[in-house]
Amino acid sequence: MPALRVTINSMVNIRFRWALLLPVFLVAAMAFGQETPIQVRDASVLKPPPGAKIALIEFMDLECPVCGHDNPIIKDAVAKYHVPWIHYDFPLPQHNWSFDGAVYAQWFQAKSYDLGNQYRNFIYANQMQIETKSDLRNWTEKFARMHNIALPFVIDPQGIYAARVKTDVALGDRMGVQYTPTLWIVTNNYSHGKNYVQVTNFNDLYTMLDQAEAEVGNKGR
Repeated sequence: MPALRVTINSMVNIRFRWALLLPVFLVAAMAFGQETPIQVRDASVLKPPPGAKIALIEFMDLECPVCGHDNPIIKDAVAKYHVPWIHYDFPLPQHNWSFDGAVYAQWFQAKSYDLGNQYRNFIYANQMQIETKSDLRNWTEKFARMHNIALPFVIDPQGIYAARVKTDVALGDRMGVQYTPTLWIVTNNYSHGKNYVQVTNFNDLYTMLDQAEAEVGNKGR
């Protein structure tokens, strides 16, 4: 019992310190993102999907606290403006469960793109409860049960979904992505020579989407 008590106390202390440090991480990371916009080296994927005039393209890390903070902002904007939201997984090497989370997301996404998005939103909503890969598995099983899905004991025996995550990471590296979240608003309007703009201050997201709509004539959808 003493060992169990120490373990529980350690977990509580970790989460308490996380809660205290989270605002510091958020401020620092947001400032970093605003000061260093990505210099895009490969813009080939920065375009809306067929039939859309505007889209949001995000490189994300499910363990990133700034991603978790900004996720509901993006989700609300997508609901308001009815634009596609395209995700690329970009788990950072310093995060201990984010790669596994990306593999789970790809597994759900293979069933349906919307289900993959819902899983990512679910993990972000519960991010502060996840400290270990075991915690991640527990929350993933909970999500699967909510959707009446049987989660295999071994999620990716052939490495198919891990390979997809690595493909996303390689794409981000090729583009010049250095941090998460990295979010672009993309349009089908090339009149100014460039059809994308990076969101470096999420307080400006709605204003930037209004500007994108005005440029492409997307009012009224």
